[in-house]
Amino acid sequence: MENAVFETDLKHLDLIHRGKVRDIYDVDDQHMLIVTSDRLSAFDVILPDAIPAKGKILTTVSNFWFEQLGGIIANQNSLLTLDDLPLEAEEKVSLEGRSQVVKKLKALPIEAIVRGYLIGSGWKDYQKTGAVCGIELPEGLVLADKLPEAIFTPSTKASVGDHDENINFREMCDLVGKDLAQQIRDISLQLYTTAAEFALKKGIIIADTKFEFGLDAEGTLTLIDEALTPDSSRFWPLSEYRPGMSPPSFDKQFVRDYLETLDWDKTPPGPHLPDNIVQRSSKKYQELARLLTK
Repeated sequence: MENAVFETDLKHLDLIHRGKVRDIYDVDDQHMLIVTSDRLSAFDVILPDAIPAKGKILTTVSNFWFEQLGGIIANQNSLLTLDDLPLEAEEKVSLEGRSQVVKKLKALPIEAIVRGYLIGSGWKDYQKTGAVCGIELPEGLVLADKLPEAIFTPSTKASVGDHDENINFREMCDLVGKDLAQQIRDISLQLYTTAAEFALKKGIIIADTKFEFGLDAEGTLTLIDEALTPDSSRFWPLSEYRPGMSPPSFDKQFVRDYLETLDWDKTPPGPHLPDNIVQRSSKKYQELARLLTK
């Protein structure tokens, strides 16, 4: 298995931001380079061990969905390639397959979360209130139940080390404006529904996902960051899905489940992962990409 890339340090491009997973570099007035590392964050904490090949898989899966969903909304990708950048030969090798030159856009301060199944924090919320993020649901639903229809539950976008906070739609309107909020909600639901129907034919359930958006100079809403990857979504094998139990997953929920067995308070620094967890996680990412894009 190839060596993991935990972080990058390019000689001739200025680092703009190092996020939980991505390193972002300035290219020119209109473009940035996004490098998807093999870092893994869980519970909003960057773990000290990287997952080999993870960054390449996330990039491959994102680009696959950008193409599949291009008829619904424009995305961040530009026409520039690594060959257009001032890179050293060894840098170019390490960036191949895990990077994308994208358009500079005004990122919006929210995460657009769509839930199609009752799991995770949504399940905990439902048990307490009968609702998810204030959206009333029918009585008697069980863990991992398919919702009557997908629901939109936005959150704020936190800085590295901070936690995202769920907000209601009215609060989202206050942040970005009513018209834009409605556009984001409608497009997010359309993106999720379209992708979920596609994935189901491949034997994969997309339980939930998050999208991020930006605006170009003309104010056009654009899909940014990543799309429907194992880091931003819950993927379940259809063959093993049973309401009432938490299904096995293709995403980083596998690592979260391991971390839940530890005596860790979910604050930095994160614990080291055993080699078997690292290797099994890498294989889960690779298997999902194979099933989706074959």
